[in-house]
Amino acid sequence: MNSKIRKGLGRGLSSLIGETKVETKINKLLISEIVPNKFQPRKNFDDDSLQDLTNSIKERGVIQPIIVRQSEQKDSKYEIIAGERRWLAATKAGLHDIPVVVTEADDLKSLEFAIVENVQRYDLNPLEEAQGYKRLIDQFSYDQDKVSKFIGKSRSYISNSLRLLTLPEEVLKMIEDKKLSSGHAKILVGLDNAAYVASKIIEKKLSVRQSEKFVNIFKKKKSFFNKNRDSNIESLEKSISDKIGLNVVIKNDKKNKGTITFSYNDLSQLNKIIDIIKSNY
Repeated sequence: MNSKIRKGLGRGLSSLIGETKVETKINKLLISEIVPNKFQPRKNFDDDSLQDLTNSIKERGVIQPIIVRQSEQKDSKYEIIAGERRWLAATKAGLHDIPVVVTEADDLKSLEFAIVENVQRYDLNPLEEAQGYKRLIDQFSYDQDKVSKFIGKSRSYISNSLRLLTLPEEVLKMIEDKKLSSGHAKILVGLDNAAYVASKIIEKKLSVRQSEKFVNIFKKKKSFFNKNRDSNIESLEKSISDKIGLNVVIKNDKKNKGTITFSYNDLSQLNKIIDIIKSNY
């Protein structure tokens, strides 16, 4: 679908716009003619920040037009590609219309726009960011290298971001509800008892540094238990885990017999494992 790898953040949102057919004229559309972007990676908009923008729009109007495309699902409607926060604030401010730039964009381009805009503005929480990258991989056949080049960040950054999605559902909910920060979340990745540790971090109101010390207690116990493990096996586990973005455990006995375990949290991750196996065997 998209043979050219786009270095979205390296060139900026304006560059992505330049790759599409954009009407040079800035139009105005009724607020009611516009619908949200179905690929919007952000689930939550900060209430205080949104209210500040609403107050600004009441005073000065919407200065920067939002970017929209013709909706494929809803006749006579336009779907937001970039600028949903401005549209929400304009709605709260009581505006009847809003300045727009109309562009032609397919679903992949729409998702790319949304990710680039939010990541450039640092508006995505770590979970939403990871889910955006995962959507590029699952729905548009990107791999981690391609996401890395598109976003303009290292492959290890993308891999670590995706690993957040391997955390238990209850922990992901804590991150989504802002009970845990991104710093806390990174510490919990790979822990067998992540949900328990997360609940203790919240209960004791631990800082990231305090949480690291708390988690090290469990890691030392695990390290003691695994002290005789082959370093080559551990390296292989990490290599596979980084490649597919899922936790991997390899158990190998002295006769070189054992098991390899892939941990998944939902059906899409299970399907991903199955697809990898089917595509290679």
